Amino acid sequence: MSRRLVVLAAAALLASCQTTTPTPAPAPAPAVPANAQQLLDDVRILSADDMEGRDTGSPGGERARAYIVSRLEAMGIEAPPVGRLQPFEAEVPSRSGLVRYKGTNIIGLIPGTRATDRYIVVSAHYDHVGVANGLVYNGADDNASGVATMLELARRLKAQAPEHSVLIVAFDGEERGLIGAKHFVQAPPVPLSSIALNLNFDMTSRAETDGHLWVSGTYQNPTFRPILDAVAPSGAISLAFGHDTPQDTGSDNWTDASDHGPFFKAGLPFIYMGVVDHPDYHRPSDDFDKITPSAFISSTELAIAAFRALDRSLDR
Repeated sequence: MSRRLVVLAAAALLASCQTTTPTPAPAPAPAVPANAQQLLDDVRILSADDMEGRDTGSPGGERARAYIVSRLEAMGIEAPPVGRLQPFEAEVPSRSGLVRYKGTNIIGLIPGTRATDRYIVVSAHYDHVGVANGLVYNGADDNASGVATMLELARRLKAQAPEHSVLIVAFDGEERGLIGAKHFVQAPPVPLSSIALNLNFDMTSRAETDGHLWVSGTYQNPTFRPILDAVAPSGAISLAFGHDTPQDTGSDNWTDASDHGPFFKAGLPFIYMGVVDHPDYHRPSDDFDKITPSAFISSTELAIAAFRALDRSLDR
């Protein structure tokens, strides 16, 4: 064997012993905490196409109602003495005249440990705008997300009872003029004088838009501000305050923008929690796949921490 052949053979042997550095695999998506999977499942189920946009009085709305009732009963959340369901009818003006809607609110009761005859009404509307021009408006953020946050809070309250008694209320007819909330205030299951607070969740899943879950109502109820100021951020999401002063005009003022409005008009304390509008607001594109799980989980943790802080501080 010539010297040249020996050198070439040695070089080939050396190359065969070297390992090629593999291309790094993409990092896996962060795992969803086990206790948060139900939160995401609730939004996914309520905003699926077969719910047909959950319009008030529609078959899709009925399916959504049946699902929420099944979740409350699976958690062992009892109905109040007046019953689980609160049906109502209302006439709503439209371009073609008055439209009559038949809707149904859903109510659960969690007894408190300290202020048992004082109630915090935790609410979120489960209806959306239905189907238009063949397109389903699934309303994942608006407001399957708020319902999911409310249900997760209910689960925590069953595990660790609140100090106040809590009415868990899924309102119907919010998109048709807050008609479910108006009926609830007109025909409350407990005396209005016993309601210490309405804590209303409407659009809680898209906080990554600006990094905030917004709190409205501390301008009208200033004693709540220091209580909620002490709630620490969760992940990348923190509480922010506003959209409730006389300087906030038009769509920037949320004082009457959701189901807390009838409570406010009845002279009852309220806090509203929600995110700012995003490009999918009230569009067929408000779908489950637009939700960033980490942001939604953080918003829900903030909402639950806010409830606990208020529950501890009220009626002291």
